[in-house]
Amino acid sequence: MNTHIAPVPLPKSHRLINHGPSVLVSARHGGVDNVMAAAWACALDYVPPKLTVVLDKAAKTRELVEQSGLFVIQVPTVSQLELTSAVGTHSLATDPNKLANCGVQLFGIDGFDLPFVAGCSAWLACRVIPEQHNQQTYDLFIGEIVGAWSDTRVFRDGHWHFERADPAWRSLHYIAGGHFYATGEALPVQEGAP
Repeated sequence: MNTHIAPVPLPKSHRLINHGPSVLVSARHGGVDNVMAAAWACALDYVPPKLTVVLDKAAKTRELVEQSGLFVIQVPTVSQLELTSAVGTHSLATDPNKLANCGVQLFGIDGFDLPFVAGCSAWLACRVIPEQHNQQTYDLFIGEIVGAWSDTRVFRDGHWHFERADPAWRSLHYIAGGHFYATGEALPVQEGAP
C-alpha cells in the first residue's frame, strides 16, 4: 500500500465526503470489478458512520453492489479528471475492458475484499444497509462505513488541507454536461463573527 495512505478513525470518516465531492464507486462480485462516477453521495450519520449514494439501475456497478452487499466510495482528485469522466460515461456492459481503457488502477487493502482506486485522496469501505424501498424507488443506497483511509498529503489529523497541498490534490465537483469544478480556497470564519 502507498506509504501516504493512513487509516482515518471511523468517527471522523464523514469528513472525507462532507464537502460534497464527486466520488468514484467501486464494487466486486464473482471475480468482476467495476468503477463508476457518482455526483450524489452524502454523509448520513456518525455512530455508526453511514453515507448515502445514488446508483442508477442501469449501472453495472449497482448490480455488483446488490450482489456483494459491499462497495467503496473514493474521492478522486483534479489529476483524475479524465479518469472520473471516463468511468462515468463508459459502461462495463458494453466495454468488457472498461477499467483498462479508462486508465483505472486498482489496489487492495488487507482485510477488505474490495477494489480500491489508486490515486484518490480518500477511500470509504461500506457495507450496504438494505432498504429495498429506497433502492428500488429512488436508487438510493445506504452504506455503513466499515473502513476509512486518506492520503496524508491532503487529509490528516481529521481535516482536509487543500490550501497547503498541490492543487492537483483538490477534489472534483460535477455540475452538469461534462463540467467540473475543483474545491476552492479555504475561507475561515472570524472568531466571534455573527
